[in-house]
Parts: sequence; C-alpha cells; structure tokens
Amino acid sequence: MATKSALGDFLRARRELVQPADVGLPGGGLRRTPGLRREEVAMLAGISAEYYLRLEQGRDRTPSPQVVEALARVLQLDAAGTEHLTGLARPKTRRRPAASADRVPAGLEMLIGTLNVPAFVVNRYRDVLAANRLAVSLSPLMRPGTNRLLTLFTDPQAREYHPDLDENAASVVAQLRAEVGADTEDPRLQSLIGELSLKSQQFRRLWARHDIRRGGSEVSLIRHPQVGELRLRREKLAVVGAEGMQLVLYHAEPGSPTADALTLLATLEAADPAQVLRPRGAEAG
Repeated sequence: MATKSALGDFLRARRELVQPADVGLPGGGLRRTPGLRREEVAMLAGISAEYYLRLEQGRDRTPSPQVVEALARVLQLDAAGTEHLTGLARPKTRRRPAASADRVPAGLEMLIGTLNVPAFVVNRYRDVLAANRLAVSLSPLMRPGTNRLLTLFTDPQAREYHPDLDENAASVVAQLRAEVGADTEDPRLQSLIGELSLKSQQFRRLWARHDIRRGGSEVSLIRHPQVGELRLRREKLAVVGAEGMQLVLYHAEPGSPTADALTLLATLEAADPAQVLRPRGAEAG
C-alpha cells in the first residue's frame, strides 16, 4: 500500500513538469497526466520501473547517490533542486524539530534602530518580530506581529504595496520549500502551510510545483502612497545563534530616484522618537 513521503511528492511533482520533448522523447499518444510517465523516468535514469514506482509511492525512501544523480538529470533539476532531492533521500533519524527563535537579541534590536535603511527581523515562519520605523513606514506589511507569508498571499493591501507580487510569488514559495526541506514534524510550519493552501489558490498552485530556490539578493518594487514607486534591493542575513531568524534589509542604489525617495520617507517619519517596533506585549531580548 502506498504511503505519503516528501521524496515521492517531490519526484511526482517534478516529473509532471518535464515534457517528453525536453528529454528527446516523442510526445504523441494519450497521456492521462502531464509531463513524463513513470516508466519513461525510470528508463532515462537507468532503473527499473518497479523501483521508481516504489520511490514515488514512499515504499522506498533512500535511493543511492547514483540514483539520485540520475533522477536529478532526468528531471532537469538545477543545483538547488538537486541539493533538495539529495536531502530528501538521506536516511532520516527521528528527532524533535528545532524550535524557532522568537526573542530578538538586544544587540540586533539596537542595530536595526540605528540603520538608515528599512530593516526588520523574522523567524522561520516569517513572523515579523521587530522592525525599525522606516520599514513600517515603507510598508504596513512589515509591521511586527504580522506574518509575511499570510499578508503577501491573503491581504488585498499586499497588491497595492507590491505591484510585482505575481512575478515574485513563485520565488517566495520556492524559497520556503527549500528551507522546509524534509521537515514534516514541525506542527506550526505545517499549520501555516495548510492555512495558506486553504486561503490562497495562488499559494496552493505554486506549492504543488515543488520548485526549489535558495534566497539571495533580489529586487523588489514597492508602491508607496506618499513617495511613489521604489525599486529596492532586498538582502536576507541569517542571525547566528538564533535558529531560523533572519535580518531583512531593503536598500537602494546610491544617487538613484529610489534613494531620494527613501531619504524623503525618512524625513517624513523623523518626528517619531520610536526607532524599533515590536509585536504588542513583546519585550526586548
């Protein structure tokens, strides 16, 4: 009897995204599902169809490195996707999921309060734990106490502030996939994914693709009601010693119209003495 597995789900999703012509096979004939058939993947990878079926059905979860490499080639995975597949295929040892850090170190709060660029701190679930005044002035979706994923995919205001949301949504979900990996034991994470899947058809569709992408420097477009459109670079920095915590910074090219707009925004907010905001009831770390 088939059992659900992260490895099987990933193989099935990626198989359905590869067209026969992509791997030199004829595309004719009736196909009940999109992409490659299981037996075609098996043939191209040099393994038996029965063995590949066991992998997809979760009856075998630890293929050899050689099989993983062959499957990654057939499924046309990039480096991030191959690394993800390798992690799914490793033998699993039962362990309690690592707790996400929610208390922002005092030194980090002090730092973001002195920065002249929008900055905020999130945990692995994308809860905003702390933010400087400029970040919240840039977008209310960066206010502490909000969840970045829920607001981006379910809050109508997200499209007002992020006109490029549809272009970047796939990258957001692919990065979450990469960070989740084979971690299926974290109830908060699974609850968040379930809530997003119920509330957002867009998230549900993108999550089913099993795309994998590692985060890096990216460009984000924000439309502000007072200072207009800003084209900002976004950096995500891991906080050492705090499991899953990240410092997120937005910055502009010096001398650009966006840099001028950020300066204007900072001037508009200069009268407010509060430099660092936290969720209601939260205390400094």
